[in-house]
Amino acid sequence: MKHIVVFIVIAGILARAPVMAQEVADPALPEILSMRERADIRDNWLSERLAKVVPGLMRREGVDMWILIAREYNEDPVVQTMLPATWLRARRRTILMFFDPGNGEPVERLAVSRYAVGDFFAASWVPEEEPDQWKRLADLIAERDPQRIALNRSATFALADGLSESQYTGLVHAMPEKYRERIVSGENLAIGWLETRIEEEMVAYPAIVRIAHAIIAEGLSGKVISPGETSADDVMWWYRDRIRELGLITWFHPSVSIQRNEGAEQGMTDLFAEQNATVIRPGDLLHVDFGITYLGLNTDTQHHAYVLRPGESEAPAGIQAGLAAANRVQDIFIAEFKTGDSGNAVLARAREKALAEGLEPSIYTHPLGFHGHGAGATIGLWDQQGGVAGRGDYPLMPGTAWSIELNATYAIPEWGGQKVRFMLEEDAYFDGEKVEFLDGRQSELHLIPRP
Repeated sequence: MKHIVVFIVIAGILARAPVMAQEVADPALPEILSMRERADIRDNWLSERLAKVVPGLMRREGVDMWILIAREYNEDPVVQTMLPATWLRARRRTILMFFDPGNGEPVERLAVSRYAVGDFFAASWVPEEEPDQWKRLADLIAERDPQRIALNRSATFALADGLSESQYTGLVHAMPEKYRERIVSGENLAIGWLETRIEEEMVAYPAIVRIAHAIIAEGLSGKVISPGETSADDVMWWYRDRIRELGLITWFHPSVSIQRNEGAEQGMTDLFAEQNATVIRPGDLLHVDFGITYLGLNTDTQHHAYVLRPGESEAPAGIQAGLAAANRVQDIFIAEFKTGDSGNAVLARAREKALAEGLEPSIYTHPLGFHGHGAGATIGLWDQQGGVAGRGDYPLMPGTAWSIELNATYAIPEWGGQKVRFMLEEDAYFDGEKVEFLDGRQSELHLIPRP
């Protein structure tokens, strides 16, 4: 019954926030759920993920045991996503163990801790019977005799490097020598768990992005901005307050920047503090970088707005053309997504094709999900357009969400040929064959005030 209720709640959200091929210019804000409703949904998703994602990953990687160790306030990033919704932290030392007995049997899930971890990991340590937690863990390992024991250690991915040195030392010292020799990196398990989106999550993700789009549009309107009075700093802090007012959180501080026809680009307000007090004027091109966290998933969006001059009902043609150029880079880029190809390979192909069309692209796209800068392949960095060693070599996987982040530089005739960066970022899903934006993309500028 609980699963049915959760499905009905999500379906209700989506009924009020349909997925659009082109983003709605001024979207209505979807209903935001209570904390109890959110917890029910997240626990339902966790149950499905543990039952489906973990076994598939362990068998894909040929690993029969995966051990994750965390302590309160120093949690492994993977462990954080495996805790019940009401567990905001690990408790004392929390040890999670997955064991695949093979022969198609279910993967065993144990908490080698005093407490069971919700209904997801059964408690398997009684301190009154065995005071040494490490010895109990070693005994459980020996009883199951795994051939490959994965630990979350990685020099390449921070999100897969969650096992601290002290906890690694404690584990290894407790293990018989033969099991130490069976330790392997859990990097691909950790990244696979974090990057994989299940169907139930993707039912709700478009509505989460719609919430972000609605807040962005509200901030880029006459409700918040009075040209000649409102500063970029004012808008930036309005976003922070609005997020809190709605019972949401952000995973990074939003930024608001201004480009204007002064012969030189104005700096990004989050990088150049002196620009924060810059007052927004008619004729300005605004840029917003914004993200929220909701139901344990993150959004990451960058939009542009134009402040109309007296007598204008739309932005100058050159500014509209610049936005269209950035949209074209998006089209070229997402067409290059191929399952199994590295992030570096996708970046190289997309840049080559965009440059061949006379565009000036910069691509710096990242996975999205449990983390804003999520687990998976890195596809360029703003200062590494030739590819990223290590993280850029990781292959693209199906069933993953992405922040399609990039820009196109375009010379604006109405601004005397001044070059302007059109910085776009939209959230999308890669099903293994194609990329689709979760709630459309910006193809028209926000206008202030609305005509």
